[in-house]
Amino acid sequence: MKTVAQDPTEDAFVQNPYAFYDELRGLGDLVFWDEYDMPMAHSHKVVSSLLRDRRFGRKNPMEVPPAPHTQPFYEIEAHSMLERDPPCHTRLRGLVLRAFTSRRIAGLQPEIQALCHDLIDQFPRDPFDLLTAYATPIPAITIARLLGVPEIHVSELLNWSNAMVMMYQARRTYADEVAASDAATEFAAFLTDYIDHRRKIPADDLITHLIGAEEHGETLSTAELISTCILLLNAGHEATVHSIGNGVKHCLETGCRPSADPAPFAEEVLRLDPPLHVFMRYASEDVDVFGHSFAKGQQVGLILASANHDPSAFEAPSEFRPGRASPTHASFGGGIHFCVGAPLARLELGLALNTLFERCPNLRLDAPPRYAPNYHFHGLSELRVSL
Repeated sequence: MKTVAQDPTEDAFVQNPYAFYDELRGLGDLVFWDEYDMPMAHSHKVVSSLLRDRRFGRKNPMEVPPAPHTQPFYEIEAHSMLERDPPCHTRLRGLVLRAFTSRRIAGLQPEIQALCHDLIDQFPRDPFDLLTAYATPIPAITIARLLGVPEIHVSELLNWSNAMVMMYQARRTYADEVAASDAATEFAAFLTDYIDHRRKIPADDLITHLIGAEEHGETLSTAELISTCILLLNAGHEATVHSIGNGVKHCLETGCRPSADPAPFAEEVLRLDPPLHVFMRYASEDVDVFGHSFAKGQQVGLILASANHDPSAFEAPSEFRPGRASPTHASFGGGIHFCVGAPLARLELGLALNTLFERCPNLRLDAPPRYAPNYHFHGLSELRVSL
């Protein structure tokens, strides 16, 4: 296995990681990324295979206790279905899907579209940041409404979410870890009170349906309810903000516009410039795969964005071709951990892009967009536009 070196916080890499990914393809199925101290999969074939290989999971079987100052954060993570493997993951995901149904998500379309129009109505005449005015509130308000949390709490939810997701970024510091743990404590306290309230006074919202979800006599514990709500907000909000921003950036730089059917356009945005670039797995046993012997507990990184740009899977992968007949992109992961919020993310992205360019056909960039130094996430620091 060949070793590569690339600082994931270097600005040139942050602005264009795809050039580095292109270099990896001639180096074998796996490479050892020195700064991460672990093997990395980068091709569509290997990433897709490892996403579906049950011998690789999200939970480290050789896990050591976290540092004391991060304990509150990892107590939340311990009950998250994203960080658990079968049989716990199977039970949790089944219960969540009983509440988070495709029918419920599809029913949100008129509400999300109305929200897009309301936000556009409030756009200022002067140049403004489209991320804060449009891309951020759409998923934040939508998930708050879905959960049943009053919208007056959206700013608190965003502050907690932004602090917690710093734990997944390459440049995190001790201060970031403390802030994430403090946010986890406050977020959990807020949700505990709200879940208690919904147990006494049920409503037609996701929290109430999660409380009532049952399979073979099993229900979600309070700790699992809290972790699930936090996961839905953190994962759904962060990724969708970046997807909308990256999609608008592409449209304004190239002149591409969504068609009447936004779905193929949104899907190609997700493939071309996805919001999450790397997803980790642990070997749950000693295993030989793609020419490397993984020891139990060894970590492997799956470079989702590189898989999306693999020319062996996608013809002219750097070109924007909505409706291309290609394999499924890796932006939502795969296998048993395929993103449970993918239908909602697709709906929000398609509606956000379509509505924006229908209402604002003369929208233009006011300053060159730049990506924020938050790898593994890949999203803009701001998106200055004019009407």
